[in-house]
Amino acid sequence: MEQNASPNAQSEKLNVDWFNYRRRVSRQINVGALTLGGSAPIRIQSMTTADTLDVDKTVDESIRMVDAGSELVRITAPSKKEAEALGSIAMALQAANKHVPLVADIHFTPNAAEVAADHVEKIRVNPGNYADKKKFEEIDYTDESYAAELERIETRFTPLVLKCKRLGRAMRIGTNHGSLSDRILSRYGDTPMGMVESALEFLRICRKHDYHEIVISMKASNPQVMVQAYRLLVARMDSEGMDYPLHLGVTEAGDGEDGRIKSAVGIGALLEDGLGDTIRVSLTEAPEAELPVARKLVDRYVSRGEASEQETIPLSFDPFNYARRTTQETLNIGGKNVPVVIHDLSEGDVTPARLFGCGYRYSVPLDKWNLDDFACDYIYAGASEIDFDLPGTLGVIQDASHWKGATRHYPLWTVSDWNAEATSDVHFIQVQRENLTESFVSSIQGRRDIVLALSPSSEHAMADLRSCCMQLDLLGCNLPVILTRRLEGLDDESFQLFASVDLGAPLLDGYGDGIWMTGNHSALQLRNSTAFGILQATRTRISKTEYISCPSCGRTLFDLQETTAKIRSVTSHLKGVKIGIMGCIVNGPGEMADADYGYVGTGPGKITLYKEKEVVERNVPEDRAVDALVDLIRSHGDWVEPVSN
Repeated sequence: MEQNASPNAQSEKLNVDWFNYRRRVSRQINVGALTLGGSAPIRIQSMTTADTLDVDKTVDESIRMVDAGSELVRITAPSKKEAEALGSIAMALQAANKHVPLVADIHFTPNAAEVAADHVEKIRVNPGNYADKKKFEEIDYTDESYAAELERIETRFTPLVLKCKRLGRAMRIGTNHGSLSDRILSRYGDTPMGMVESALEFLRICRKHDYHEIVISMKASNPQVMVQAYRLLVARMDSEGMDYPLHLGVTEAGDGEDGRIKSAVGIGALLEDGLGDTIRVSLTEAPEAELPVARKLVDRYVSRGEASEQETIPLSFDPFNYARRTTQETLNIGGKNVPVVIHDLSEGDVTPARLFGCGYRYSVPLDKWNLDDFACDYIYAGASEIDFDLPGTLGVIQDASHWKGATRHYPLWTVSDWNAEATSDVHFIQVQRENLTESFVSSIQGRRDIVLALSPSSEHAMADLRSCCMQLDLLGCNLPVILTRRLEGLDDESFQLFASVDLGAPLLDGYGDGIWMTGNHSALQLRNSTAFGILQATRTRISKTEYISCPSCGRTLFDLQETTAKIRSVTSHLKGVKIGIMGCIVNGPGEMADADYGYVGTGPGKITLYKEKEVVERNVPEDRAVDALVDLIRSHGDWVEPVSN
């Protein structure tokens, strides 16, 4: 589907204000003494990683999480034994004066869920495996045989519903993209629609029994799939008169910078739409490390009032299906080119040493430039003169008042000083929404030498950038656009998170032919890696290996953080390869559905290796499993030798 066309009819039913921040009004429910949804604040939470049967360790970890700000604590209960241990954990936390609702995480074991309901305030069930199995089999259902399957599920699920209703327990119906059942996959495919239908089947059973203390989630490791699924869920709930609160999360986000950027892109895009009542940032790190990240994302919306009313214009994107906005090609920007990265070097002199932070290294002995995978495409020099030879692939943008027409140098104009008669191969023009008048756009319409640098004009940066693109579409203008964002006075982590939300969310909607971050942030390398991280997270430009790594829980069968670091150390040069690293089979082949290769714990000290969803080798000893993974990648032709610097 091309953009610049009317969205499908279903998108018109999605009750979201795309131009003015409005938090969705959801049903308020109770999770123990905690209110969630409605007018309650957006809640943050995390999950323990200790073995649930090790009560002391689980309690200690829970206390650290609560002290870090966790308002709910989720604990895995893979069997009745762990479910029974939840009672001891709950009592120990109460004795430690940590009055926090506990959530039992259930996969495969309905009997464990019913035991857990005696001890905790909330039960999380996964519709993909609560009453179904996943063998990656395609099943040809008739309407009658499918209806019979739904009756079977209702019989299995109803006892938990009735018990939760009787005891006043809450429930999260948590769909995961990678663990959709064979039944759902056979009918709906591996799609956001399948995710939504999987949850709605269980939700309708709850409603049949007048049980409504429910939260819904639609998690995926791919932020694009995750955002589309939540939007579709809200549209479907709206059409059926439902208003249940939403739990947001990008599952298997990974660790470090990548995990933070990917989480911020997905969660932030939905928060910007006003969706979400509780969030978890799933990092392959200690659980207490997730909470400060979640708090920074949420607090952005605590003080943010509703935007002043912007004039609404027709949507030119489909909220449920990705398609990149159609633009003309100018230089290497727009058209079918991947989005470019522009790096701001306008503060201070431009020197060869400063290009190191942009991905370029000059070798004096060889008298040549070396490029990293994260080499930016353009630098903005502002008023600076450049008195050395630049890499041949690098373009320079200069203020129009200081531009002298050198090769691969391009002037940057404001709308007020734009000189249509100036001679240049390409002009960059800085514009805001209020500049995109019919008269201005008509004056540049049809030119092949203009790139627009869109700047937000308020704190509602993401909505401003999106509405700029919609305004251009409304006026029939297909000039390529760069999404720009100025962020001032932030620590490193906040800079990454907020830039990821403001620039990543429009990219998920298909808008943007490049990104340009600016401001007083001095860490050039961080700024550059953040830009490429945003493009990687939105799947608009792949420049590195992607790790789909679960955040660990009591089921994990090896040290996930250490193993992830070990795998990263030998595979991080495999550009574009996706590797799933899973602590156990419940988060195994399904959860890493998007991965090219999988490394999954299947027993103490034992690893199973996957090529996509297919098992290649079982029970590999952990001490040789990383080498076996490298051999697997090599055997399928995806291995390249690392280049020594």
